[in-house]
Amino acid sequence: MMLMDFKRIIATERLLLEQLSVSNNKFILDLVNTPGWIEFIGDKKIYSLADATVYIQKINANQNIFYWTVKLKGTQTSIGLVTVIKRDYLPHHDLGFAFLPAFTAKGYAYEATKAVLTYLKENGAFETFLAISLPYNTRSTRLLQKLGFEYDKEVQNENVVLQLYKASPC
Repeated sequence: MMLMDFKRIIATERLLLEQLSVSNNKFILDLVNTPGWIEFIGDKKIYSLADATVYIQKINANQNIFYWTVKLKGTQTSIGLVTVIKRDYLPHHDLGFAFLPAFTAKGYAYEATKAVLTYLKENGAFETFLAISLPYNTRSTRLLQKLGFEYDKEVQNENVVLQLYKASPC
């Protein structure tokens, strides 16, 4: 299954996950400039709606990247992202997630990422799932462990030490 073939909408009890689109530019502008994003993912230099639109277009044009926007079912409010990316320095695709601060510690990240993992497993998308995290990002580490990921090893990318987590389909 190619990333571009991924299901565009996944529903859970409380959430809708839809493919990231340029209509999400305001949400992306807000998300990538949160302190958590900048600390744990990095400053993407996105300072305007135009920058956010270009960022989204680059993501959607890359066949090695797929982003779902996580929305609250009732209000359609965008609250986070779940991503699947094939990085050059990793042997398999990795799962990622990021949420606006107001929507953390409410179980949304677990619900959304679990739904994506279930979808990927049910469709035989990958043999192995990876995830990376900075060693001091304890909240992400706890979520990965709750999702069934186990610490594998340290990897380095661009002089940054990352923890690599691994999970296999059930």
